[in-house]
Amino acid sequence: MKITSKKYPSAKGEITVYRFENESGAWVELSTLGAGIAGVAVPDKDGKIGEVALAYTDPAEYIADGPCLGKCPGRYANRIAKGHLEVDGKLYQLAINNGPNALHGGPEGFQNQIWQARELPDGIEFSYHAKDGEENYPGNLDLTATYTWSEDNVLTLKFHATSDRDTVINMTNHAYWNLDGADAGFVGDQEMLIEADTFLPTDDTQIPTGEFAPVDGTPMDFKTFKKIGRDLKADYEPLHIGKGYDHCWVMRGWEPGKMIEDAVVLKSEKSGRTLRVSSDQPGVQIYTGNWLAGSPKNKSGRSYEDYDGVAIEMQGFPDAPNKPGFPPQSLAPGQTYDRTIVFAFEA
Repeated sequence: MKITSKKYPSAKGEITVYRFENESGAWVELSTLGAGIAGVAVPDKDGKIGEVALAYTDPAEYIADGPCLGKCPGRYANRIAKGHLEVDGKLYQLAINNGPNALHGGPEGFQNQIWQARELPDGIEFSYHAKDGEENYPGNLDLTATYTWSEDNVLTLKFHATSDRDTVINMTNHAYWNLDGADAGFVGDQEMLIEADTFLPTDDTQIPTGEFAPVDGTPMDFKTFKKIGRDLKADYEPLHIGKGYDHCWVMRGWEPGKMIEDAVVLKSEKSGRTLRVSSDQPGVQIYTGNWLAGSPKNKSGRSYEDYDGVAIEMQGFPDAPNKPGFPPQSLAPGQTYDRTIVFAFEA
């Protein structure tokens, strides 16, 4: 494994981007800003290596970007209704940064912090210490996000966290994928499969109602491979609310600690590439980049357009702290939070 790194200045301090290149020439780039995926390049059906993770030109442009491109948002990824959080009988008011709700841990969040990095033979262990009261969440939280890159083009991400007080946590990665190329444009012709029979319907502010709705007969049905764009503009209220897909699907057969293999599979007939995503998380937020327009410039020197990539965010359910019927996302002293996400590429 060939490992190189470069440093870049930013308003947050020095950012380091590490590249891990395997024997085949396929590589990943990982950034200390937000423990982010800053690039992935893998072979297509002809063996040509090309980038498949959306990326900006300047590593400093990832700070406070709207799309949260490639980074690990926290302490609580996704939305919490009205920023209302109750932990151990005490109420906490979180910052409102997405309509009337809290999103991705707040305006700063873990995604906009520079993490510490420790090199491994085949990856990086990023670590971050969130102070008690940071973004008004309770508890000193110690968190690691460990990435490894294999010779057979598998990127594995493992989260591990502990807290000295009762708190909540929901970690994911927010990379956007386009298997025809990072700057190839509309992702809608690629096909996707989701191991889910139900999804979480939301109110008009994108907070789950608490129900589990069947996907059968709706545009949310990806039980067999379907082009992402086929129903993207369907006359269907959940799609109107999100301007496309921005919903959480419930993993079929999930139970705590169980890995769901091929939870989501994305494939492109054009490039011949396939991405298989496996995880022990109970849900996946599929987001079709509905608000990518106006993002910082990518390596083609342009901003991305809406629907240029799809985010496959394996995670706990949105607003779980306020929904007793959802799998809990609580973390108590003496407990550990351990979650795994695997991105496996093939052609």
